Amino acid sequence: MKNGFDNDKYLRIQSEHIKERISKFGDKLYLEFGGKLFDDFHASRVLPGFQPDSKLRMLMQLKDDAEIVIVISAIDIEKNKVRGDIGITYDEDVLRLREVFQSRGLYVSSVVITHCNGQASAAAYRERLERMGIRVYYHYTIEGYPTNVDLIDSEEGFGKNDYVETTRPLVVVTAPGPGSGKMAVCLSQLYQENRRGLKAGYAKFETFPIWSIPLKHPVNVAYEAATADLNDVNMIDPFHLEAYNKTAVNYNRDIEIFPVLNAIFEGIYGENPYKSPTDMGVNMAGFCISDDEVCCKASYAEIIRRYFTALCNLANGKASENEVNKISLLMKQAKIKPEDRQATVAARERKERDGVATAAIELADGTLITAKTSPLLGPSAALLLNATKHLAGIDHDIKLIPQEMIEPIQKTKVALLHGHNPRLHTDEVLVALSMLSLHDENCRRALECLPQLKDCQAHSTVMLSEVDHKIFKKLGIGLTCDPIRKK
Repeated sequence: MKNGFDNDKYLRIQSEHIKERISKFGDKLYLEFGGKLFDDFHASRVLPGFQPDSKLRMLMQLKDDAEIVIVISAIDIEKNKVRGDIGITYDEDVLRLREVFQSRGLYVSSVVITHCNGQASAAAYRERLERMGIRVYYHYTIEGYPTNVDLIDSEEGFGKNDYVETTRPLVVVTAPGPGSGKMAVCLSQLYQENRRGLKAGYAKFETFPIWSIPLKHPVNVAYEAATADLNDVNMIDPFHLEAYNKTAVNYNRDIEIFPVLNAIFEGIYGENPYKSPTDMGVNMAGFCISDDEVCCKASYAEIIRRYFTALCNLANGKASENEVNKISLLMKQAKIKPEDRQATVAARERKERDGVATAAIELADGTLITAKTSPLLGPSAALLLNATKHLAGIDHDIKLIPQEMIEPIQKTKVALLHGHNPRLHTDEVLVALSMLSLHDENCRRALECLPQLKDCQAHSTVMLSEVDHKIFKKLGIGLTCDPIRKK
């Protein structure tokens, strides 16, 4: 895939812009970090060239001035909320985030548990962290937050929260996921710092929507598709338009909350340093798009991918019809359709021809490779074999994994592990290939071609297992599935 985003420029101008923002506030800047700091795969898909860890690398340029505070909601602890992309609970992800940050030389100073209301699970989690030598603070539920400004901006509101002790001029406030209370932590700290005579500021770093490109730009539409479950809506920032007579893009939640933030800032400082929600942001990604056409094409592909994901989640009871309908409407507005994915068309055509579950992948040069399910292999496993054989120049009729090797694996799966599906999954096929590659030249060549599948697009006419999804994700393949269960 061609690059459409200048990542080096982004790292340079983004860190410079944050330094400039720090200088505008005397003693300290609380920077609310939205989205993912080091595994932002959505951004890398819609902005080809953006590295998933770009924000973390940018932050490392400021590491001598920065410390990180990780926020988690007591409500999420109690519910054992799980991150859908990596399948671990938020409380475990706090420790994962801390470990990754520290491994990069970043200073993680503390954890804040928000929305505290006497939950036993939050108290137990705090004890666990403190036994590990981690400083932990409580921030409490405030009745009427965020509209009851008089209570919020008082000793019974923000004043009741623990004061989070920080020592560096840039405090990055991040969390495992949305709804954790990052903004409230930042605002509470502004109140607490002001009481102590320290001048502190607030800014927000969120990549999407990109404020400096048009409202209906495909990159911004792809963000709406990605947040269809939250029902976020991109909007022209009316406060920015009124203050500067310039158009800027923001989203409904920030625009709706701005009058409240304005009142809170005025309560703390006497005036608000920002004239609009867009003013609060420091994101410079829009100025680093180097090839708009490439980013538009990638964003269209992402919208369609989100549509298929929503359909499959609906079939599994994990999404609502509203989510599917919203993405469908976004596709109509963008004048795109599911059939714009060549892999989708190829997989469905082969299914029509063979009458069984199939899969297809579009390679980097546009070549379409298809595969079908068989008594030995599922369609996704067969697809990986067919694709790597093509890339390695191996004749299609050559069997890389002999049947006499597959059959004992199937017997173990069904007879010993009591599985219902005897066909090999993608991970099992790759393990078999790896073993055979020690003595088989074709298997070795096929394995060496796996990196060439990165950024390729694939489609399956049936929903694949979680194992298959993870393998495709690790290979960097953009996978979609029809919302049909395997038989």
